[in-house]
Amino acid sequence: MSDRKRVGAIIPAAGKGKRLSGGQSKQLLELDGKPILLHTVEHFQSSSEIDLIVVAADSENIEKIKNLIQLHSLSKVKHVVLGGAERQDSVFEGLRVLQSEEVDLVIVHDAVRPFVTQKQIHSVLRAASEVGAAIVAVPPKDTIKISQGNSYVQTTLPRENLWIVQTPQAFQFPLLYNSHKKAHLDGYRGTDDASIVEWFGGKVQIVEGSYDNIKITTLADLELAQLISRRLLIKNT
Repeated sequence: MSDRKRVGAIIPAAGKGKRLSGGQSKQLLELDGKPILLHTVEHFQSSSEIDLIVVAADSENIEKIKNLIQLHSLSKVKHVVLGGAERQDSVFEGLRVLQSEEVDLVIVHDAVRPFVTQKQIHSVLRAASEVGAAIVAVPPKDTIKISQGNSYVQTTLPRENLWIVQTPQAFQFPLLYNSHKKAHLDGYRGTDDASIVEWFGGKVQIVEGSYDNIKITTLADLELAQLISRRLLIKNT
């Protein structure tokens, strides 16, 4: 980015993760001896482009998360707020807090994507600074088909036009805040923050990401995360 922008990060961490642990919060499960959430937050803590971090937690874990942040001296985490019923509500709570922080850009990242890289953070912020909104995504490896609501294929989608969307997603702050505010007032529910901006009328640029940047939602994901972590450890030693 040419001019230094003030950047706030929102990490929604209020999910229960029932698919992974029978109701136990997946973001607090351990990966390599420490909570998944801690791995994630540390990437943003160490980024020179991030000025402050907001973590949205559920009522059951908010004190645990506050203690975790304090214990590990994550100084950029300025706010741990109570999240909403769904991820979209949690992000909106984070945006409301950032209103008073006078940020230029906001970057949103899933609490359970612990393999985000500094390159991805930089690239998506740079793109958002230039065009307004940007997402990290990867091309699908498999053929994607649409069914008729049963076991019959309706059509096959052209794979060269498809992307598997991940986070981080970055936005100029007024664009994301106004998009979320209107969605909140109108009762619109998006599948991710970019879809809310698209619905609002904004254009979103794609930044190619990494297949390692997985979201841990199932036991199979956690097992894969352990393998990725070992491979990255070997690569970096």
